[in-house]
Amino acid sequence: MVRLSSSVIITLATVCSSSLALNPIAIKGTKFFDSVTKDQFFIKGVAYQPRTISTVDPLATPEDCRRDFALMKELGLNTVRVYQVDANLNHDGCMSIMEEFGMYLLLDLASNAHSIIRTNPEYNTDIWNGVRAKVNAFKEYSNTLAFFAGNEVTNDKNTTAASSYVKALVRDTKAYIASNSPRRIPVGYANNDDPDIRLQVQAYFNCGPEAERIDFFGFNLYEWCGEGTTYETSGYVDRTADIRSYSVPVFLSEFGCNLVSPRTFPEVRSIFGPDMTSSWSGGIVYEWSQEKNYGLVQINQDNTVEILTDYNNLKAVLADVRPVGVTMDVFIEQKPASACPAITPNWEASTVLPPTPSSSACECMMSSLGCVASGQATSSASLGELLNSVCGMTSCEAIGTNGKTGVYGKYSFCSPSQKLSYIYNSYYTTVGQKSADSCNFNGMATLSFAATSSDEGCAAVAGVGASTRTSITKRSAAAGLSHEGSMFSLLVLVAVLVAM
Repeated sequence: MVRLSSSVIITLATVCSSSLALNPIAIKGTKFFDSVTKDQFFIKGVAYQPRTISTVDPLATPEDCRRDFALMKELGLNTVRVYQVDANLNHDGCMSIMEEFGMYLLLDLASNAHSIIRTNPEYNTDIWNGVRAKVNAFKEYSNTLAFFAGNEVTNDKNTTAASSYVKALVRDTKAYIASNSPRRIPVGYANNDDPDIRLQVQAYFNCGPEAERIDFFGFNLYEWCGEGTTYETSGYVDRTADIRSYSVPVFLSEFGCNLVSPRTFPEVRSIFGPDMTSSWSGGIVYEWSQEKNYGLVQINQDNTVEILTDYNNLKAVLADVRPVGVTMDVFIEQKPASACPAITPNWEASTVLPPTPSSSACECMMSSLGCVASGQATSSASLGELLNSVCGMTSCEAIGTNGKTGVYGKYSFCSPSQKLSYIYNSYYTTVGQKSADSCNFNGMATLSFAATSSDEGCAAVAGVGASTRTSITKRSAAAGLSHEGSMFSLLVLVAVLVAM
Protein backbone atom coordinates (compact mmCIF):
# COMPACT_ATOMS: atom_id res chain seq x y z
CA MET A 1 0.00 0.00 0.00
CA VAL A 2 1.13 3.54 -0.78
CA ARG A 3 0.35 6.26 1.73
CA LEU A 4 -0.14 9.75 0.31
CA SER A 5 0.22 12.87 2.39
CA SER A 6 -1.78 16.03 1.81
CA SER A 7 1.17 17.72 0.05
CA VAL A 8 1.37 14.90 -2.50
CA ILE A 9 -2.37 15.11 -3.07
CA ILE A 10 -2.17 18.87 -3.71
CA THR A 11 0.66 18.38 -6.21
CA LEU A 12 -1.28 15.67 -7.97
CA ALA A 13 -4.33 17.91 -8.04
CA THR A 14 -2.35 20.68 -9.69
CA VAL A 15 -1.04 18.37 -12.37
CA CYS A 16 -4.40 16.77 -13.16
CA SER A 17 -6.74 19.75 -12.92
CA SER A 18 -8.49 21.41 -15.81
CA SER A 19 -10.03 24.87 -15.96
CA LEU A 20 -12.59 23.87 -18.55
CA ALA A 21 -16.25 23.76 -17.44
CA LEU A 22 -18.04 20.51 -18.13
CA ASN A 23 -20.84 20.34 -20.65
CA PRO A 24 -24.14 18.91 -19.41
CA ILE A 25 -24.83 15.31 -20.45
CA ALA A 26 -27.97 14.66 -22.51
CA ILE A 27 -29.90 11.53 -23.47
CA LYS A 28 -30.94 10.55 -26.96
CA GLY A 29 -32.60 7.18 -27.32
CA THR A 30 -30.51 4.54 -25.53
CA LYS A 31 -27.32 6.55 -25.07
CA PHE A 32 -25.76 9.44 -23.15
CA PHE A 33 -24.09 12.27 -25.09
CA ASP A 34 -22.08 15.38 -24.38
CA SER A 35 -24.69 18.04 -25.16
CA VAL A 36 -22.12 20.34 -26.82
CA THR A 37 -19.55 18.12 -28.53
CA LYS A 38 -22.25 15.51 -29.35
CA ASP A 39 -19.82 12.70 -28.53
CA GLN A 40 -21.22 9.61 -26.82
CA PHE A 41 -20.57 9.58 -23.07
CA PHE A 42 -19.55 6.35 -21.32
CA ILE A 43 -19.73 6.36 -17.54
CA LYS A 44 -16.44 5.42 -15.88
CA GLY A 45 -17.29 5.87 -12.26
CA VAL A 46 -16.88 4.89 -8.64
CA ALA A 47 -19.29 4.65 -5.70
CA TYR A 48 -18.26 7.30 -3.17
CA GLN A 49 -19.62 7.21 0.37
CA PRO A 50 -16.75 7.06 2.89
CA ARG A 51 -18.05 5.92 6.27
CA THR A 52 -14.94 6.99 8.15
CA ILE A 53 -15.83 10.68 8.02
CA SER A 54 -17.96 12.36 10.67
CA THR A 55 -20.64 13.62 8.26
CA VAL A 56 -22.92 11.53 6.07
CA ASP A 57 -22.29 14.00 3.25
CA PRO A 58 -19.01 13.39 1.38
CA LEU A 59 -19.63 16.43 -0.83
CA ALA A 60 -19.54 18.99 1.98
CA THR A 61 -15.81 18.95 2.82
CA PRO A 62 -13.76 20.45 -0.04
CA GLU A 63 -10.37 19.37 1.33
CA ASP A 64 -11.52 15.73 1.35
CA CYS A 65 -13.01 16.10 -2.11
CA ARG A 66 -9.76 17.48 -3.52
CA ARG A 67 -7.80 14.66 -1.92
CA ASP A 68 -10.08 11.97 -3.38
CA PHE A 69 -11.08 13.45 -6.73
CA ALA A 70 -7.46 13.99 -7.72
CA LEU A 71 -6.84 10.27 -7.22
CA MET A 72 -10.00 9.40 -9.11
CA LYS A 73 -8.87 11.52 -12.05
CA GLU A 74 -5.50 9.76 -12.00
CA LEU A 75 -7.42 6.49 -12.09
CA GLY A 76 -9.18 7.54 -15.29
CA LEU A 77 -12.69 8.10 -13.93
CA ASN A 78 -15.27 10.62 -15.10
CA THR A 79 -18.22 9.98 -12.73
CA VAL A 80 -18.86 9.76 -8.99
CA ARG A 81 -21.92 8.09 -7.52
CA VAL A 82 -22.95 9.42 -4.09
CA TYR A 83 -25.69 7.77 -2.02
CA GLN A 84 -26.26 10.23 0.84
CA VAL A 85 -25.99 14.02 1.11
CA ASP A 86 -27.36 16.72 3.39
CA ALA A 87 -29.29 19.20 1.25
CA ASN A 88 -28.83 21.91 3.89
CA LEU A 89 -25.04 21.97 3.51
CA ASN A 90 -23.04 23.89 0.91
CA HIS A 91 -21.73 21.79 -1.98
CA ASP A 92 -20.22 24.49 -4.19
CA GLY A 93 -16.65 23.63 -3.23
CA CYS A 94 -16.82 19.90 -3.90
CA MET A 95 -18.90 20.25 -7.06
CA SER A 96 -16.42 22.81 -8.38
CA ILE A 97 -13.49 20.50 -7.59
CA MET A 98 -15.33 17.61 -9.21
CA GLU A 99 -15.80 19.70 -12.34
CA GLU A 100 -12.16 20.80 -12.19
CA PHE A 101 -11.14 17.16 -12.51
CA GLY A 102 -13.58 16.49 -15.31
CA MET A 103 -16.09 14.42 -13.34
CA TYR A 104 -19.87 14.24 -13.15
CA LEU A 105 -22.19 13.39 -10.25
CA LEU A 106 -24.78 10.60 -10.06
CA LEU A 107 -26.80 11.29 -6.92
CA ASP A 108 -29.22 9.04 -5.03
CA LEU A 109 -32.21 11.01 -3.75
CA ALA A 110 -33.20 8.82 -0.80
CA SER A 111 -31.92 9.38 2.72
CA ASN A 112 -31.58 7.21 5.80
CA ALA A 113 -34.20 9.29 7.59
CA HIS A 114 -36.77 9.46 4.80
CA SER A 115 -36.98 6.76 2.16
CA ILE A 116 -39.38 4.20 0.72
CA ILE A 117 -38.99 1.07 2.86
CA ARG A 118 -39.30 -2.09 0.80
CA THR A 119 -41.10 -4.15 3.45
CA ASN A 120 -43.45 -1.36 4.62
CA PRO A 121 -43.69 1.02 1.67
CA GLU A 122 -45.31 4.42 1.71
CA TYR A 123 -44.66 7.69 -0.08
CA ASN A 124 -45.26 10.63 2.21
CA THR A 125 -44.59 14.34 2.55
CA ASP A 126 -41.34 13.81 4.45
CA ILE A 127 -39.91 11.75 1.59
CA TRP A 128 -41.12 14.14 -1.10
CA ASN A 129 -39.92 17.26 0.71
CA GLY A 130 -36.49 15.66 1.18
CA VAL A 131 -36.21 14.71 -2.48
CA ARG A 132 -37.15 18.19 -3.64
CA ALA A 133 -34.56 19.69 -1.30
CA LYS A 134 -31.83 17.53 -2.86
CA VAL A 135 -32.93 18.39 -6.39
CA ASN A 136 -32.86 22.07 -5.47
CA ALA A 137 -29.39 21.71 -3.97
CA PHE A 138 -27.86 20.14 -7.10
CA LYS A 139 -29.94 21.23 -10.11
CA GLU A 140 -27.82 24.28 -10.87
CA TYR A 141 -24.54 22.38 -11.30
CA SER A 142 -23.72 21.58 -14.92
CA ASN A 143 -21.90 18.42 -13.84
CA THR A 144 -24.92 16.91 -12.11
CA LEU A 145 -25.38 14.02 -14.52
CA ALA A 146 -28.52 12.38 -13.13
CA PHE A 147 -30.55 11.36 -10.07
CA PHE A 148 -31.46 7.89 -8.79
CA ALA A 149 -35.02 7.79 -7.42
CA GLY A 150 -34.31 4.43 -5.80
CA ASN A 151 -31.68 1.77 -5.26
CA GLU A 152 -32.73 -1.87 -4.92
CA VAL A 153 -35.96 -0.87 -3.16
CA THR A 154 -37.67 -3.95 -4.57
CA ASN A 155 -35.07 -6.67 -4.15
CA ASP A 156 -37.07 -9.91 -4.22
CA LYS A 157 -40.51 -11.27 -5.09
CA ASN A 158 -41.84 -10.38 -1.63
CA THR A 159 -41.20 -6.64 -1.97
CA THR A 160 -42.51 -5.86 -5.46
CA ALA A 161 -45.35 -3.60 -4.24
CA ALA A 162 -42.73 -1.07 -3.15
CA SER A 163 -42.02 -0.35 -6.82
CA SER A 164 -45.39 1.44 -7.14
CA TYR A 165 -44.17 4.04 -4.66
CA VAL A 166 -40.75 4.43 -6.27
CA LYS A 167 -42.35 4.89 -9.68
CA ALA A 168 -44.56 7.62 -8.24
CA LEU A 169 -41.41 9.31 -6.96
CA VAL A 170 -39.89 9.04 -10.45
CA ARG A 171 -43.01 10.70 -11.90
CA ASP A 172 -43.00 13.55 -9.41
CA THR A 173 -39.26 14.18 -9.57
CA LYS A 174 -39.35 14.39 -13.36
CA ALA A 175 -42.27 16.82 -13.20
CA TYR A 176 -40.56 18.93 -10.55
CA ILE A 177 -37.34 19.14 -12.56
CA ALA A 178 -39.28 20.09 -15.69
CA SER A 179 -40.87 23.00 -13.82
CA ASN A 180 -38.01 24.12 -11.61
CA SER A 181 -34.65 23.20 -13.13
CA PRO A 182 -32.75 25.23 -15.74
CA ARG A 183 -32.27 22.00 -17.72
CA ARG A 184 -33.59 18.49 -17.88
CA ILE A 185 -31.71 16.25 -15.44
CA PRO A 186 -32.44 12.54 -15.98
CA VAL A 187 -34.12 10.46 -13.27
CA GLY A 188 -33.57 6.70 -13.08
CA TYR A 189 -33.54 3.60 -10.93
CA ALA A 190 -30.83 1.14 -9.83
CA ASN A 191 -31.88 -2.52 -9.69
CA ASN A 192 -30.37 -5.57 -8.05
CA ASP A 193 -29.91 -8.84 -9.91
CA ASP A 194 -32.61 -11.08 -8.45
CA PRO A 195 -33.38 -13.73 -11.11
CA ASP A 196 -37.05 -14.03 -10.04
CA ILE A 197 -37.89 -10.41 -10.82
CA ARG A 198 -35.05 -8.73 -12.73
CA LEU A 199 -37.00 -8.62 -16.02
CA GLN A 200 -40.20 -7.43 -14.34
CA VAL A 201 -38.42 -4.58 -12.56
CA GLN A 202 -36.72 -3.62 -15.79
CA ALA A 203 -40.03 -3.54 -17.66
CA TYR A 204 -42.10 -1.92 -14.90
CA PHE A 205 -40.00 1.23 -14.66
CA ASN A 206 -40.02 1.65 -18.43
CA CYS A 207 -43.72 1.07 -19.11
CA GLY A 208 -46.80 3.27 -19.09
CA PRO A 209 -47.02 7.02 -19.76
CA GLU A 210 -43.75 8.79 -20.53
CA ALA A 211 -44.22 11.01 -17.47
CA GLU A 212 -43.99 7.92 -15.24
CA ARG A 213 -41.09 6.18 -16.98
CA ILE A 214 -37.45 6.34 -15.96
CA ASP A 215 -34.93 8.17 -18.14
CA PHE A 216 -32.22 5.53 -17.57
CA PHE A 217 -31.76 2.20 -15.81
CA GLY A 218 -28.94 0.93 -13.62
CA PHE A 219 -27.92 -2.65 -12.83
CA ASN A 220 -26.03 -3.47 -9.63
CA LEU A 221 -24.27 -6.50 -11.06
CA TYR A 222 -21.75 -8.69 -9.22
CA GLU A 223 -21.80 -11.84 -11.38
CA TRP A 224 -18.25 -11.58 -12.79
CA CYS A 225 -15.82 -12.81 -10.14
CA GLY A 226 -12.13 -13.03 -11.01
CA GLU A 227 -10.01 -14.00 -13.98
CA GLY A 228 -11.53 -17.50 -14.09
CA THR A 229 -14.83 -15.99 -15.26
CA THR A 230 -15.61 -14.82 -18.78
CA TYR A 231 -18.18 -12.64 -20.51
CA GLU A 232 -20.14 -15.78 -21.32
CA THR A 233 -19.81 -17.71 -18.04
CA SER A 234 -20.38 -14.67 -15.81
CA GLY A 235 -23.89 -14.06 -17.07
CA TYR A 236 -22.95 -10.68 -18.53
CA VAL A 237 -23.80 -11.99 -21.98
CA ASP A 238 -27.31 -12.86 -20.75
CA ARG A 239 -27.85 -9.48 -19.10
CA THR A 240 -26.76 -7.83 -22.35
CA ALA A 241 -29.36 -9.87 -24.22
CA ASP A 242 -31.98 -8.79 -21.66
CA ILE A 243 -31.50 -5.08 -22.42
CA ARG A 244 -30.98 -5.25 -26.16
CA SER A 245 -34.49 -3.98 -26.90
CA TYR A 246 -34.63 -1.53 -23.97
CA SER A 247 -35.52 2.02 -24.92
CA VAL A 248 -33.42 4.07 -22.45
CA PRO A 249 -29.71 4.06 -21.52
CA VAL A 250 -28.53 1.23 -19.26
CA PHE A 251 -25.29 1.06 -17.28
CA LEU A 252 -23.81 -0.87 -14.39
CA SER A 253 -24.74 1.24 -11.37
CA GLU A 254 -22.48 -1.00 -9.27
CA PHE A 255 -20.00 -3.72 -10.20
CA GLY A 256 -16.88 -5.34 -8.75
CA CYS A 257 -17.32 -8.79 -7.21
CA ASN A 258 -14.89 -9.33 -4.31
CA LEU A 259 -15.15 -13.11 -3.93
CA VAL A 260 -11.71 -13.24 -5.52
CA SER A 261 -9.27 -10.83 -3.89
CA PRO A 262 -7.43 -8.72 -4.78
CA ARG A 263 -9.76 -7.76 -7.59
CA THR A 264 -8.29 -7.51 -11.10
CA PHE A 265 -11.48 -6.25 -12.81
CA PRO A 266 -11.40 -8.36 -16.00
CA GLU A 267 -15.02 -7.34 -16.68
CA VAL A 268 -13.86 -3.80 -17.49
CA ARG A 269 -12.58 -4.98 -20.89
CA SER A 270 -16.07 -6.17 -21.80
CA ILE A 271 -17.93 -3.23 -20.25
CA PHE A 272 -15.92 -0.75 -22.32
CA GLY A 273 -15.22 -3.02 -25.29
CA PRO A 274 -17.11 -4.50 -28.24
CA ASP A 275 -18.95 -7.02 -26.06
CA MET A 276 -21.09 -4.36 -24.36
CA THR A 277 -20.65 -0.81 -25.68
CA SER A 278 -23.40 -1.13 -28.26
CA SER A 279 -25.95 -1.81 -25.46
CA TRP A 280 -24.41 -0.46 -22.24
CA SER A 281 -23.22 3.01 -21.26
CA GLY A 282 -20.41 2.12 -18.87
CA GLY A 283 -20.34 1.36 -15.16
CA ILE A 284 -19.67 2.34 -11.55
CA VAL A 285 -17.12 0.29 -9.62
CA TYR A 286 -17.97 -0.41 -5.99
CA GLU A 287 -16.42 1.34 -4.07
CA TRP A 288 -13.91 4.09 -3.29
CA SER A 289 -12.99 3.63 0.37
CA GLN A 290 -12.28 0.35 2.09
CA GLU A 291 -15.55 -1.02 3.47
CA LYS A 292 -16.04 -4.78 3.79
CA ASN A 293 -13.15 -5.55 1.44
CA TYR A 294 -14.48 -3.50 -1.48
CA GLY A 295 -12.24 -0.43 -1.31
CA LEU A 296 -9.85 1.03 -3.83
CA VAL A 297 -8.22 3.13 -1.11
CA GLN A 298 -8.02 3.18 2.67
CA ILE A 299 -8.95 6.50 4.30
CA ASN A 300 -7.20 6.73 7.66
CA GLN A 301 -8.29 8.57 10.77
CA ASP A 302 -5.52 11.14 10.24
CA ASN A 303 -7.07 11.95 6.83
CA THR A 304 -4.27 10.36 4.83
CA VAL A 305 -5.06 7.91 2.05
CA GLU A 306 -3.46 4.57 1.35
CA ILE A 307 -3.71 3.28 -2.20
CA LEU A 308 -4.72 -0.37 -2.22
CA THR A 309 -3.92 -3.09 -4.73
CA ASP A 310 -7.42 -2.87 -6.21
CA TYR A 311 -6.77 0.76 -7.17
CA ASN A 312 -3.66 -0.10 -9.15
CA ASN A 313 -5.31 -3.09 -10.78
CA LEU A 314 -8.29 -1.01 -11.88
CA LYS A 315 -6.01 1.76 -13.13
CA ALA A 316 -4.07 -0.69 -15.28
CA VAL A 317 -7.14 -2.21 -16.92
CA LEU A 318 -8.86 1.16 -17.46
CA ALA A 319 -5.74 2.47 -19.20
CA ASP A 320 -6.20 -0.16 -21.90
CA VAL A 321 -9.85 0.46 -22.77
CA ARG A 322 -11.05 2.86 -25.44
CA PRO A 323 -14.83 2.60 -25.81
CA VAL A 324 -15.99 3.39 -29.32
CA GLY A 325 -19.29 5.24 -29.53
CA VAL A 326 -21.37 7.21 -32.00
CA THR A 327 -22.11 10.89 -32.36
CA MET A 328 -25.43 12.33 -31.27
CA ASP A 329 -26.32 13.82 -34.65
CA VAL A 330 -26.01 10.57 -36.57
CA PHE A 331 -27.56 8.33 -33.91
CA ILE A 332 -31.19 7.73 -34.93
CA GLU A 333 -32.07 4.47 -33.16
CA GLN A 334 -35.42 4.64 -31.38
CA LYS A 335 -36.92 1.73 -29.45
CA PRO A 336 -40.42 1.40 -27.98
CA ALA A 337 -41.11 1.53 -24.27
CA SER A 338 -41.61 -1.75 -22.44
CA ALA A 339 -44.92 -3.50 -21.88
CA CYS A 340 -45.93 -3.49 -18.22
CA PRO A 341 -45.30 -6.83 -16.51
CA ALA A 342 -48.30 -9.04 -15.75
CA ILE A 343 -49.47 -9.42 -12.16
CA THR A 344 -48.25 -12.81 -10.92
CA PRO A 345 -47.26 -14.36 -7.58
CA ASN A 346 -43.75 -13.01 -8.29
CA TRP A 347 -44.86 -9.54 -9.36
CA GLU A 348 -47.58 -7.59 -7.55
CA ALA A 349 -46.87 -3.89 -8.17
CA SER A 350 -49.90 -2.00 -9.44
CA THR A 351 -49.61 0.38 -12.37
CA VAL A 352 -51.95 2.72 -10.48
CA LEU A 353 -49.51 4.91 -8.58
CA PRO A 354 -49.82 6.80 -5.30
CA PRO A 355 -50.69 10.50 -5.46
CA THR A 356 -48.13 13.25 -5.11
CA PRO A 357 -47.68 14.04 -1.41
CA SER A 358 -49.05 17.46 -0.52
CA SER A 359 -48.09 19.17 2.72
CA SER A 360 -50.77 21.77 1.95
CA ALA A 361 -53.47 19.10 1.81
CA CYS A 362 -52.33 17.67 5.14
CA GLU A 363 -52.19 21.11 6.77
CA CYS A 364 -55.66 21.90 5.43
CA MET A 365 -56.98 18.66 6.91
CA MET A 366 -55.33 19.38 10.26
CA SER A 367 -57.01 22.79 10.44
CA SER A 368 -60.43 21.09 10.37
CA LEU A 369 -59.82 18.76 13.33
CA GLY A 370 -61.37 19.25 16.74
CA CYS A 371 -59.41 16.37 18.25
CA VAL A 372 -55.73 15.81 17.50
CA ALA A 373 -52.78 13.73 18.68
CA SER A 374 -51.23 15.23 21.80
CA GLY A 375 -47.59 16.11 22.23
CA GLN A 376 -47.18 12.91 24.21
CA ALA A 377 -48.41 10.91 21.21
CA THR A 378 -46.41 12.72 18.54
CA SER A 379 -43.19 12.30 20.51
CA SER A 380 -43.86 8.62 21.07
CA ALA A 381 -41.86 5.92 19.33
CA SER A 382 -45.02 3.79 19.22
CA LEU A 383 -47.10 5.68 16.66
CA GLY A 384 -47.74 2.42 14.84
CA GLU A 385 -49.26 0.82 17.93
CA LEU A 386 -51.40 3.90 18.54
CA LEU A 387 -52.70 3.79 14.98
CA ASN A 388 -53.39 0.08 15.23
CA SER A 389 -55.42 0.54 18.39
CA VAL A 390 -57.64 3.34 17.11
CA CYS A 391 -58.10 1.74 13.69
CA GLY A 392 -59.79 -1.10 15.51
CA MET A 393 -62.49 1.37 16.56
CA THR A 394 -63.09 3.55 13.50
CA SER A 395 -62.46 3.54 9.75
CA CYS A 396 -58.91 4.07 8.49
CA GLU A 397 -59.75 4.21 4.79
CA ALA A 398 -58.54 7.77 4.41
CA ILE A 399 -55.00 6.98 5.51
CA GLY A 400 -54.67 3.53 3.90
CA THR A 401 -52.22 2.73 1.12
CA ASN A 402 -51.77 -0.41 -0.96
CA GLY A 403 -49.25 -0.68 -3.79
CA LYS A 404 -50.65 -4.06 -4.83
CA THR A 405 -54.26 -3.03 -5.41
CA GLY A 406 -53.50 0.57 -6.35
CA VAL A 407 -55.84 1.89 -3.65
CA TYR A 408 -54.62 4.95 -1.74
CA GLY A 409 -56.47 6.94 0.87
CA LYS A 410 -56.91 10.66 0.42
CA TYR A 411 -54.44 11.33 3.25
CA SER A 412 -52.19 8.32 2.70
CA PHE A 413 -49.23 10.65 2.15
CA CYS A 414 -49.52 12.66 5.38
CA SER A 415 -47.08 12.27 8.26
CA PRO A 416 -47.69 9.59 10.92
CA SER A 417 -48.73 12.14 13.53
CA GLN A 418 -51.13 13.83 11.09
CA LYS A 419 -52.68 10.47 10.24
CA LEU A 420 -53.11 9.68 13.92
CA SER A 421 -54.78 13.07 14.47
CA TYR A 422 -57.17 12.42 11.59
CA ILE A 423 -58.20 9.03 13.01
CA TYR A 424 -58.56 10.39 16.55
CA ASN A 425 -60.83 13.10 15.16
CA SER A 426 -62.81 10.53 13.17
CA TYR A 427 -63.51 8.58 16.34
CA TYR A 428 -64.28 11.77 18.23
CA THR A 429 -66.87 12.95 15.70
CA THR A 430 -68.49 9.69 14.57
CA VAL A 431 -68.28 7.38 17.56
CA GLY A 432 -67.90 9.80 20.46
CA GLN A 433 -70.36 12.35 19.06
CA LYS A 434 -67.87 15.09 19.98
CA SER A 435 -67.96 14.41 23.70
CA ALA A 436 -64.82 15.61 25.47
CA ASP A 437 -64.29 12.19 27.02
CA SER A 438 -63.95 10.63 23.56
CA CYS A 439 -60.90 12.77 22.79
CA ASN A 440 -58.46 11.45 25.34
CA PHE A 441 -57.09 7.98 24.55
CA ASN A 442 -55.13 7.86 27.80
CA GLY A 443 -53.65 11.29 27.20
CA MET A 444 -52.63 10.59 23.61
CA ALA A 445 -55.34 12.88 22.17
CA THR A 446 -56.38 16.41 23.02
CA LEU A 447 -59.12 18.84 22.00
CA SER A 448 -58.18 21.45 19.40
CA PHE A 449 -59.80 24.48 17.82
CA ALA A 450 -61.07 23.61 14.34
CA ALA A 451 -60.58 26.56 12.00
CA THR A 452 -62.96 25.03 9.44
CA SER A 453 -66.08 22.95 9.85
CA SER A 454 -64.85 20.00 7.76
CA ASP A 455 -61.95 18.77 5.66
CA GLU A 456 -64.02 18.89 2.48
CA GLY A 457 -61.78 19.84 -0.46
CA CYS A 458 -58.54 19.46 1.48
CA ALA A 459 -57.40 16.33 -0.32
CA ALA A 460 -57.55 18.22 -3.61
CA VAL A 461 -55.14 20.93 -2.42
CA ALA A 462 -52.12 20.26 -4.61
CA GLY A 463 -48.58 20.29 -3.33
CA VAL A 464 -45.42 21.28 -5.17
CA GLY A 465 -45.01 19.25 -8.35
CA ALA A 466 -48.37 17.56 -7.80
CA SER A 467 -49.66 15.02 -10.26
CA THR A 468 -53.22 13.99 -10.83
CA ARG A 469 -54.52 12.62 -7.56
CA THR A 470 -55.80 9.08 -7.22
CA SER A 471 -58.66 8.97 -4.75
CA ILE A 472 -59.50 5.94 -2.71
CA THR A 473 -61.84 3.49 -4.41
CA LYS A 474 -64.18 0.87 -3.05
CA ARG A 475 -63.04 -2.71 -3.34
CA SER A 476 -64.55 -6.05 -2.44
CA ALA A 477 -64.34 -7.26 1.12
CA ALA A 478 -61.32 -9.34 0.17
CA ALA A 479 -59.26 -6.35 -0.98
CA GLY A 480 -56.66 -5.06 1.45
CA LEU A 481 -55.90 -1.52 2.51
CA SER A 482 -52.55 -1.22 4.19
CA HIS A 483 -51.00 1.77 5.90
CA GLU A 484 -47.33 1.00 6.02
CA GLY A 485 -44.42 3.21 7.07
CA SER A 486 -40.79 2.98 8.05
CA MET A 487 -41.66 3.11 11.76
CA PHE A 488 -44.89 1.20 11.76
CA SER A 489 -47.01 -1.24 9.84
CA LEU A 490 -50.78 -1.31 9.78
CA LEU A 491 -53.01 -3.73 7.88
CA VAL A 492 -56.71 -2.95 7.76
CA LEU A 493 -59.10 -5.08 5.76
CA VAL A 494 -61.95 -3.39 3.95
CA ALA A 495 -64.27 -5.97 5.43
CA VAL A 496 -63.45 -4.68 8.89
CA LEU A 497 -63.80 -1.05 7.87
CA VAL A 498 -67.18 -1.58 6.23
CA ALA A 499 -68.43 -3.40 9.33
CA MET A 500 -67.72 -0.42 11.59
